[in-house]
Amino acid sequence: MASSNLKDKLRGLYAITDENLITEDHFSEVIEAALQGGASIIQYRDKSKDKQKRLQQASTLRKLCHQYQAICIINDDIELARAVNADGVHLGRDDAKLSHARQTLGDDAIIGISCYNDIELALNAERNSADYVAFGTMFSSSTKPEAVTARPEIISQAKQQLSIPVCAIGGITDKNIQQVILHHSDMAAVINSLFAASDIKSTANSLSQYFS
Repeated sequence: MASSNLKDKLRGLYAITDENLITEDHFSEVIEAALQGGASIIQYRDKSKDKQKRLQQASTLRKLCHQYQAICIINDDIELARAVNADGVHLGRDDAKLSHARQTLGDDAIIGISCYNDIELALNAERNSADYVAFGTMFSSSTKPEAVTARPEIISQAKQQLSIPVCAIGGITDKNIQQVILHHSDMAAVINSLFAASDIKSTANSLSQYFS
């Protein structure tokens, strides 16, 4: 599991995998390209029921993240995070309780919570030992077209009230990332604009530059 100093590195380009954008054959090279381009955190998100594939890919992801000194997060699945010794887990409002994740994964694990457009949820998450919170959808997103929308201004509001890092998610591209940077977002989570790009390494590089 993560060492506590990894929690100080929750900043920068936060890439989230998508099984529809990354083929199994190219999983390893696609992840490596994102890391070479400067992704500082990668979350493994796969909603399929193929346990063997998920275990194999999550293991590959963890290995590559550690090779590039990046943080490896697993979406929703506390047991998978524990099985591959990931740095932590990201939970949504309807996912397993934060306290269960903390109990299972330990104090050093990084636990992130989706807070949509609700600062009260974020304050509650921080009180319950979350290590970061995510707000979104910031902009219209092809990954979650029906998602709750949040404005970039919520990042500034959250930063005034929270002491843990804040992540912006949803429809973020190189054309609008500056809007969340201006509101002092610690991380920008991207899916489509990175993994649907023709050159993943250079796209990751240009997106991560905004945090340098």
